[in-house]
Amino acid sequence: MRLSSAGSGKVARSPVHHPLFARCYARASVRAETGLGLAGVRERLLAGLSGRVIEIGAGNGLNFAHYPGTVAEVVAIEPEPLLRHLALEAALRAGVPVDVVPGTAEALPVKSEAFDAAVLSLVLCSVRDVARALGEVRRVLRPGGEVRFFEHGRGGGRAMRLTQRTLDRTLWPMLSGGCHLSRDPVAALREAGFALGPLRRMVLPERGPALPASYCALGTAWRPDEPEVR
Repeated sequence: MRLSSAGSGKVARSPVHHPLFARCYARASVRAETGLGLAGVRERLLAGLSGRVIEIGAGNGLNFAHYPGTVAEVVAIEPEPLLRHLALEAALRAGVPVDVVPGTAEALPVKSEAFDAAVLSLVLCSVRDVARALGEVRRVLRPGGEVRFFEHGRGGGRAMRLTQRTLDRTLWPMLSGGCHLSRDPVAALREAGFALGPLRRMVLPERGPALPASYCALGTAWRPDEPEVR
């Protein structure tokens, strides 16, 4: 049974509500598709996926156009109301079936071991509890299921890392929808029990000065084959 993005009941107020940031992010992310080359990054992120996929923190749905035809269904979770509305519009244009539903990374509204793959795209920086969110990813993936991730986080030299930590302790999260600059998404995946695969480090933009949010990781991880002990 597919989750529906057009349910008849009322949806409770989202625990994530950043309307001003969401408007700014929606505009900036579209420009970044060509300006920063993110469209090509999304192609690499999603290439070769198949089966049922859950995308956590879908934003305004810019990944949807890049899913290959081998994907049977995407369930896209997005808690922010404005971004979710834009994602619903993007889902109508997608080449694969996409259901956009409300929910948070720390409490995914789906059954355990229901998905072949999970996609994390610029989301771990802003979740409230990274360990809990990755625990949910493990829960909903089948044993051996794949995680594709494109995340920004800690990087650069000592001065840059100090800048990232300082911004995280002051205005940055409030101004950027809860985003944190100094998290280490690759270490978090490892600590959550995922087996790490191919990984590419990159700095975006590739030309010009590096910014606190420039340090990115594009890679693959897997949930271990053995089922979790409950």
